[in-house]
Amino acid sequence: MARVRAKDRMKNEVNAGSMADIAFLLLIFFLVTTTILEDSGILVKLPEWSDEPPEDIQLNSRNIYSVLVNTNNDLLVRKQPMSLKDLRDDTKLFITNPKKDPTLSDSPKQAIVSLKNDRGTSYKAYLEVYNELRAAYNEIWDEQAQIRYGKNYDDCTKAEQEGIRSDFPLVISEAESTSFGDEG
Repeated sequence: MARVRAKDRMKNEVNAGSMADIAFLLLIFFLVTTTILEDSGILVKLPEWSDEPPEDIQLNSRNIYSVLVNTNNDLLVRKQPMSLKDLRDDTKLFITNPKKDPTLSDSPKQAIVSLKNDRGTSYKAYLEVYNELRAAYNEIWDEQAQIRYGKNYDDCTKAEQEGIRSDFPLVISEAESTSFGDEG
């Protein structure tokens, strides 16, 4: 009977040369078939770039709803402290001014919401405030659609939506951030 040497036993090894090819093919397969989510961000229409300085426009301070978010993420609305949960309702009241209060906007077409942040404001706080301001306009548009057409704003035709938006235009002005800790 022939002796089995240790050298002969080593010949039963698996060829691992194609393992790298298989791993590479699997990697390509998963990269091709995986969908990658994109952050959509905030959809804001920015003005066209111009080298000319903007013209000075005199605005009635009554029509400006100033919102300041400081370094501590606290709100100062029209020079008064306010909580985030009250911001939406107060913004709606300012824009619509149903009781013709002389301290609120003259009309929805003249109302301007001015948002200003400190450089130390957290991005989360900025988004929360911006979302509340935007939600105020969305609720106003929904309420007007119910009053005028008896349906939700999203169910209205393009022409009906444009009519509502022309009477209640979305005007959120974002001022340049102040220096860190400077609330002026």
